[in-house]
Amino acid sequence: MYYVAAALLVLSGLFYSASHHELGQFGANVCSYGSTFCDNPVVVFTGGALAAAWGMFVSIK
Repeated sequence: MYYVAAALLVLSGLFYSASHHELGQFGANVCSYGSTFCDNPVVVFTGGALAAAWGMFVSIK
């Protein structure tokens, strides 16, 4: 679950950077396919945070 959380957190950073036009042509391509996530990268970040919290919850020994 931590791998999923890390992937989602990296993707949220990618969408944030793409929405602020910091990635050049690559960012334009990312936003053309995932325009919803470029408009609201916090949605992906929230999913990553929830995945990390769930991973911590189920790994309690």
